[in-house]
Amino acid sequence: MLKHYFDTGRIRVDKSRHPELATYHDPCNYGRKSLRAFGQGYFEEPRDILSQCVEHWVEMYPNRVEQFCCGAGGGAWAMPYDKERIYYGRIKAEQIREAGAKLVVTPCHNCRDQIMKSLIKEYHLDIEVKYLWELVSESLIVEPWSEAEIASARQQQELQGKRLYFEPRY
Repeated sequence: MLKHYFDTGRIRVDKSRHPELATYHDPCNYGRKSLRAFGQGYFEEPRDILSQCVEHWVEMYPNRVEQFCCGAGGGAWAMPYDKERIYYGRIKAEQIREAGAKLVVTPCHNCRDQIMKSLIKEYHLDIEVKYLWELVSESLIVEPWSEAEIASARQQQELQGKRLYFEPRY
């Protein structure tokens, strides 16, 4: 849905707000697991969004379906397997270091927490970690709507409400 907002021009962003070199971490669930379970892995969509929100970014190697797990998958982040999780995350930490990026972006909460709260500390990474949506929100160009745009939005809301059988509350 986020990509749809970009593609339709519903939101605009200013990539100059993120001049630092960024990289993208492919979460297992959004990529390989989705590909296996549903026949569709989400590899290109987040990269397209990232490209619109940052001035410069590089791929980690390997990436997409071959990207290494960060070590937090399979419930490891929420379970008492700290030593194992940190050990398995060593490969991801090395990938991040080799990419040379100062900003790591990922849409997955387990991946973000693992990289931000474990790998940075354990492997002495000098990086910042953000959710993909967080990157977008910080890059948004917010412009006030005209009275005509407000009226049009209210009309669309009412039509949608009628389709869904509820009354607007404004």
